[in-house]
Amino acid sequence: MSVEPVTTKDHEARMSRPQLQLTKTEIEEISEMLLYEELSRARIRDLEEGVRAQRARGSARAVRRWTRVARWASRRAERYQLDQD
Repeated sequence: MSVEPVTTKDHEARMSRPQLQLTKTEIEEISEMLLYEELSRARIRDLEEGVRAQRARGSARAVRRWTRVARWASRRAERYQLDQD
């Protein structure tokens, strides 16, 4: 069994990753893609905030509606109580 000596240069060549060389147009395309991705994330956040606000308004509207119904029911009950007395 023979063993070959490994130099530092050989070891680094085996272990290192090849360097990725990008052209200027590739860099611009990647930058544009990342920009659109960030824009879409911002739109999603805006939509989610809008939905949360709409739900909050809807629940406040429901509270007002049920308050009106409860007020109407209590007045009606008082009216029928007076009629029976």
